[in-house]
Amino acid sequence: MDLKSKIILISGPTASGKSSFAIKIAKKVNGEIINADSMQVYRQLKILSARPDPKKYQKIKHHLYGFHNVTKNFSTGDWLRLVIKKIKEVQKRKKTPILVGGTGLYFKALTDGLVKIPNISLKLRTQIRDLQKTLGQKKFYEKLLKLDPSSIGKINPTDTQRSIRAYEVKKFTKKSLHEWFKNTKSNFTEDDFLKVYIDYPRQELIERINLRTFKMIENGAIKEVKGFIKLRVRKDKSANKAIGVNEIREYLKKQKDLNDIKEKIAIKTRQYAKRQSTWARGNMMNWMKLKPEDINNFLKKI
Repeated sequence: MDLKSKIILISGPTASGKSSFAIKIAKKVNGEIINADSMQVYRQLKILSARPDPKKYQKIKHHLYGFHNVTKNFSTGDWLRLVIKKIKEVQKRKKTPILVGGTGLYFKALTDGLVKIPNISLKLRTQIRDLQKTLGQKKFYEKLLKLDPSSIGKINPTDTQRSIRAYEVKKFTKKSLHEWFKNTKSNFTEDDFLKVYIDYPRQELIERINLRTFKMIENGAIKEVKGFIKLRVRKDKSANKAIGVNEIREYLKKQKDLNDIKEKIAIKTRQYAKRQSTWARGNMMNWMKLKPEDINNFLKKI
């Protein structure tokens, strides 16, 4: 399997071993690794975002990790502009770009292009989210299909995030989200990519998440959040969404004990992994799915 001419995309739920897998591939194809995780871009969130440790890079170049300040937002559009430039730089050096991360929207923007939908007012977005919570996902999805019949078969009925997005876009622009997608193009062709999704069994993944959570606390996550708090990051900034920030903040305010916080972080991380898997089922249907036991065979074929 000759992958040197491809742009290799590696995704999977959090704690599925994407980073170490990417390094193994990079060694085989003379590759360089580019971040595709929305929290690993932040300089001050090394531990909570599980950013790869430079000591474990094994002489493989890594790009777009820990370069952005938590006090400023970082959008999918920001990432896409930087990553297109970085892919071209890597290819110019006759190296293979390997993008790795768990942010599905980043990959979708790269492979399909970024939809330039007008900014939707916060008031309307909040109203629609409240409506979804009141109705529940099943009834909300039925309401979406009445508003936008073109969503039938295109959005998974259990995908809360995409259902809300499709509803707010149709409501605000009077045009279906899928119409917006039709008029969007990527800078690359489908043949440019090799797309791999690490599909971890749920129970094994839960055990890995629990172990990683405890290691994060041991490795200084509390100190990291103390530093984050000192920066007085505004509530509307994306970095506040990092799992562990608010939980450890509660601990520091003496509202919870440490064991409760560890459990809460682990639960939130498991919920996030589930959302990632839901996204993959709805948006990564044409990706190669690899079980952990298939990884060695895959590497041997390269």
